[in-house]
Amino acid sequence: MTEEMVKSIAAAAAISIGAAVPALAIGMLAGKAMEAIGRNPEAAGKIQTSMILAIAFAEAIAIYALVIALVIKFV
Repeated sequence: MTEEMVKSIAAAAAISIGAAVPALAIGMLAGKAMEAIGRNPEAAGKIQTSMILAIAFAEAIAIYALVIALVIKFV
């Protein structure tokens, strides 16, 4: 195995894990938010605001994983 192959495999692993976990988190967040809105429709605005903020934080983790994968690949 060459160094380039190892870098490619490491970058692929970093982005695949770094994208799969936030995707699962976002799905769980949205599902629980829909359940909460179904139980208490009057609080939909507060729940939706909190959900969007939490999704943004989860998505930031995926962006960090992309940056790490790019650093692994090209440095």
